[in-house]
Amino acid sequence: MELIRLTTGDVAYRYDKSIALFFSGARKVLSTSLYGGGYHEDYTAVFNRDMTQGAGMPCEMFADTYAESMRIAAQRIGLDPDRTTGMGTAAQMEHVSVQSRSYKELTVTAIVTGGVETNGGRVGDPATYYKNVPKKCGTINIILVIDADLPPGVLTRALVTCTEAKTAALQELMADSRYSCGLATGSGTDQTIIVANAESPLCFEGAGKHTKLGELIGCAVIAAVKESLGNQSGLTPARQHDLLRRLRRFGITGDTLWQDYEAQENGGRLIKPRFLDTLHEIGRCPGVFALGVSYIHLYDEFLWGLLTAEETHAAGAHFLLEMARCANVPVRAEKQNGLTYMQRMSAFLVDSVCAVAAMPPEGEMA
Repeated sequence: MELIRLTTGDVAYRYDKSIALFFSGARKVLSTSLYGGGYHEDYTAVFNRDMTQGAGMPCEMFADTYAESMRIAAQRIGLDPDRTTGMGTAAQMEHVSVQSRSYKELTVTAIVTGGVETNGGRVGDPATYYKNVPKKCGTINIILVIDADLPPGVLTRALVTCTEAKTAALQELMADSRYSCGLATGSGTDQTIIVANAESPLCFEGAGKHTKLGELIGCAVIAAVKESLGNQSGLTPARQHDLLRRLRRFGITGDTLWQDYEAQENGGRLIKPRFLDTLHEIGRCPGVFALGVSYIHLYDEFLWGLLTAEETHAAGAHFLLEMARCANVPVRAEKQNGLTYMQRMSAFLVDSVCAVAAMPPEGEMA
C-alpha cells in the first residue's frame, strides 16, 4: 500500500513487512547501516524492514552476516541490491509514524519505527561486546527526507541534528535505560538514513539548531519518534505517569517492594495482588506522583554532580514528608537511618502500604 507521496516526488510503500522509499530522481543518501552505509549519490531506493519471524519473536537472518542478510531482504522486496541501503528492525511497520514539517518551499519528512522497552540505553552505559558485533536488528530506525539539496558536510550535520531530536524525544518521555540507572538517549541498535533532493533548486549551508532546516528536522523527528514509540510499545506520557515505572531504573519494582514487605514482621499480612493494588493506590494520591518524580530528579542531579549528598538527602527527606502528608500515612523516621537515598524511597512505600492496610475500612470505627 502507498504510505506517503513526498514533495520530492518520491513515494514510500508499506508491503511485505517493509517500508520502501522509491526515488523519482537523483538523491544524496547518508546511511548508518552496515548494508550500503555511508554517503552515496547513485541509489534508487532506501528501506526499513521488520526482520522478526512474528510478533514477539526474534529477528530472522537470511545469511551469516547482517549486510548479506539485508541484501537478500532488498532483493525480496524488489529493490536493486547494489543501489540501495536498508535497515532491519524488530519493530512492526504497521506502527510507523510519518511526520512532515514545512516552511516556505522547504519540507522535511521523518518516517520512523521504534521501541526502547527492551534495548533503551544511555550513551556511556557498560558495553556488551567489543569486536564481534552480534546480529541485532535496529530499534529506533529513522528515514529522514529533506526536500532540498545539501552538500555532504551539511547532510552529515543533518544527521547530528536528527540524532539530537531523537534523544530529545526520549528525554521528554523520561525513557529509562535498561542497562543503568540513567535516562535513555537512544537504543543500542538505532539506525538512520538521511535523504536529500539533489535536483532541488533549494540549497542550504547549515542544518544545525540555529537554522530553519534544523528546526524542521527537530520538530518532525521528535513528533515521529514519540508517536512511533507510543504505537509500538505504548510508551506515552500517560503511561509514564506511574511512580513505579519511573523508579524501575533504580531497581525498585513491585516485586522488590513485595520482597521487602515479606521480610518485615507484620501482623495482618496482605496477599501480593492486594499489596500491589495498594501500592498503586498510594502512587495515584494527589501530589504523590509529582513529589515522587521530584525525589527521583534530585538523585539525578546528585549523580550528575549538580547537588551535594547533603543537599540531596535533606531535600529528599522533605519530599518524603510531603508525600506522606498527601497519602495520609506516617513516616517512620527511625527506619530511614542508615539507608541509601533510594532505599529510603523503598522503605517509605512499603511502610505506606502497611499503614493503609492497617486502616479500618471506610465507614467503620477504629
